[in-house]
Amino acid sequence: MHVPPNVFSSFVMLLVTIGPIETAVVFSSLTAGIHRGERAHLAVRSTAIAGLVLLLFALGGNFTLGLLHISMPAFRVAGGILLFLQALSLTFSGPGLSSISEGERHDAERPGDIAVFPLAFPLIAGPGALSAVVLLTGRTEGWIEETGVLAMIAACLALTYAAMRAAERLVIWLGATGADVVRRISGVLLAGLATQFVFDGLGSAPFIR
Repeated sequence: MHVPPNVFSSFVMLLVTIGPIETAVVFSSLTAGIHRGERAHLAVRSTAIAGLVLLLFALGGNFTLGLLHISMPAFRVAGGILLFLQALSLTFSGPGLSSISEGERHDAERPGDIAVFPLAFPLIAGPGALSAVVLLTGRTEGWIEETGVLAMIAACLALTYAAMRAAERLVIWLGATGADVVRRISGVLLAGLATQFVFDGLGSAPFIR
């Protein structure tokens, strides 16, 4: 069975922008001292909420752009630049656009539902991931490729859930150095994909034709 190449690039982009390992590291620190059963419940709920948000953006993102009179070439350039900024942060060992700041981390430590904030958003379904799903569904040709992108979203969410469930073991196994290596490699891959979106947007822009 032939698998469209766009499906593979979709998986890589979503995996990098969602960041299962980075999510697991933050999840481990936010849920330290919480009972294992409650941690599992938080992992399920945060993944489900993030999946719903990503699905809404994937299915309704292009319609919303039309209502705002934003062309797909323009959004490809803007989204590519946004993703490239995240790639720079990852490559140079920064926190990335889908991570949380120290202020948000402090807010998350207060009593409340951390499954919604900051786990589902902005950690899992962050600006980079939301931009990526709109860009990826916008370049699909036919229902087969669109279904493939939706399947890649589900696969990345499943990996994120698995990483959160194994967060303690991942933190011990990878350590700071291992997590840093994964982050930098992800940044390089994302930079290439983001640049391609900018090229695609410029190539299909009316004033360049």
